[in-house]
Amino acid sequence: MSEFQTALDLVQSTLREWREQGVELRASAESLERLASTRSAASAGPEATLGAQAVKVEHPTSNPSTGSGQAKQHPTSNVAPMPRLASAPILAAARIAPLEGSKAERLAAMRGPVLACTKCPHLVKSRTQVVFGVGSPEAELMFVGEAPGEDEDRQGEPFVGKAGQLLTKIIETMGFPRGDVYIANVLKCRPDMPPGMPGNRKPKPEEMKVCLPYLREQIDIIQPRLIVALGATAMEGLTGSTESMSRLRGRWHDFQGTPLMATYHPAYLLRNQALSEKRKVWEDMLMVLERLGKTITEKQQNYFLPK
Repeated sequence: MSEFQTALDLVQSTLREWREQGVELRASAESLERLASTRSAASAGPEATLGAQAVKVEHPTSNPSTGSGQAKQHPTSNVAPMPRLASAPILAAARIAPLEGSKAERLAAMRGPVLACTKCPHLVKSRTQVVFGVGSPEAELMFVGEAPGEDEDRQGEPFVGKAGQLLTKIIETMGFPRGDVYIANVLKCRPDMPPGMPGNRKPKPEEMKVCLPYLREQIDIIQPRLIVALGATAMEGLTGSTESMSRLRGRWHDFQGTPLMATYHPAYLLRNQALSEKRKVWEDMLMVLERLGKTITEKQQNYFLPK
């Protein structure tokens, strides 16, 4: 088998594995033209093949700071590095933002394609708008919820209803302005409801799986030091775990090398006003502050303790 064919088989095998993992791969017209020219060059021999323009592949775990297409290496990550192909053409990327530019520029480049997404026809039909995410592109702390609700769908911003107002209070009590963190959801569209039915429903696992690559790319661009998952459904979307929040909270998890803390969704605290439940969430936030190396005041330490 020729070197070209061996390399091409390796690329195809890698892409097949990514697709099985739920990664959607996108190819630009330019990339397809490059691949076609490389295939044509193969018949002319190794020199022509090696001289053909390469087509770059990017995986959501790629490191944007290097622009090399190598997978990030983290001691706690279970993501295998992408195989390096010395002389093979590389196919087009799954990501939709450019690898170069500031974080703000790359997020802005993502926004248009995400807002125009039509992958879930039932959600496209029922949504008012896609809720992309909000906050600082330079955020060291990122909060991830499950999906937009009615208020978020109407305003186009995550966590703006009553639960969002409570989340803002939690963030400010931690010592951050809301605009200094980044807030997003696993699912970017409000889950559809039966006609005339009020309220919000839990997103389905298959809906979150379709949308997760967008969140992965946001995380890959922002590179937060820590992620907080708000609620068990957000944890399910991020990690696939179906454990209860009582078992998930209070300990560290991992999302592709980034420390991940799970805590109760603010909506839970609106339903359950018990001081003990508020303290559980606050203890999780104290762990986050400690992991970030922030100074914790005595007042912060004593919030929601019995008098």
